[in-house]
Amino acid sequence: MATVGLNVIIEKFKLENLTPQVDTSHIKITQPDINRPALQIAGYFEHFDATRLQIIGFVEYTYMENLSTKKKRESYEQLLAYDIPAIVFCRELVPDEIFLEMAVARSIPVLMTKKSTSDFMAEIIRWLNVKLAPCIVVHGVLVDVYGEGVLITGESGIGKSEAALELIKRGHRLVSDDAVEIRKVSDDTLIGSAPDVTKHFIELRGIGIVDVKTLFGVSSVKDTQSIDLVIKLEEWSKDKEYDRLGLDEQYTEYLGNKVVCHNIPIRPGRNLAIICESAAVNYRQKKMGYNAAQEFYKRIQENFAKKREEE
Repeated sequence: MATVGLNVIIEKFKLENLTPQVDTSHIKITQPDINRPALQIAGYFEHFDATRLQIIGFVEYTYMENLSTKKKRESYEQLLAYDIPAIVFCRELVPDEIFLEMAVARSIPVLMTKKSTSDFMAEIIRWLNVKLAPCIVVHGVLVDVYGEGVLITGESGIGKSEAALELIKRGHRLVSDDAVEIRKVSDDTLIGSAPDVTKHFIELRGIGIVDVKTLFGVSSVKDTQSIDLVIKLEEWSKDKEYDRLGLDEQYTEYLGNKVVCHNIPIRPGRNLAIICESAAVNYRQKKMGYNAAQEFYKRIQENFAKKREEE
């Protein structure tokens, strides 16, 4: 199961630790959902998920401030009795001394952010959804072509990296070479990225490792990209039938999500970069409502009908 260290979150979102005496190095966040414990502070704990990051905004804060000292102790004791990973106060709201004292006693970190509650919640949910998403690693090359994420797959040595290098020279952006980490961030979206070790590097047989970012500049690389299209490169076979119209979409599946897939036969003289560009543009056209294959089929049908009328 994927986890994110609390220290990583503190650094990423520039959170201020109001309880520095509490050790946060061992605390892990295991799910992207968060919780605003308004009902819990009021005393209702049915269906309370204490494993979530707890966010306190202006509404919860003002309610806490208006409680009597006795009621504060009762309410805080009930809330902090749970094994909460951390509590974040938004809008630079500082909790009272009773809350901080009890949180330290229970070893629960209390953090603070300058951001508004809604902004912070939106940012951290989006970020955690990516970090904690189910993940697999596939062999291939991921390139951003005209804004579409094109995953090029195929056997080793078939020319994936060479095709990616030509695409980079034509102004497109490399996300990952050789190994692509694919995360399912929703039922519709797959996000690809490079492992930290191979980020921005590309392997060319006969030359070795090339640093794309250094050679072509920062505009030639990208950290993450949605995977919209898969191009499978395979050796051309005269005995195999290849799709020449494209009326029926073919798909491949990663983590339960279907992605449009094209099988491209490799023969000497075929420019793979132009083929990948054309596939990306054609995919964009289809998303915008125009399908060239259907238009071609429609013209053929109209032509047949016209000939029948003439006969």
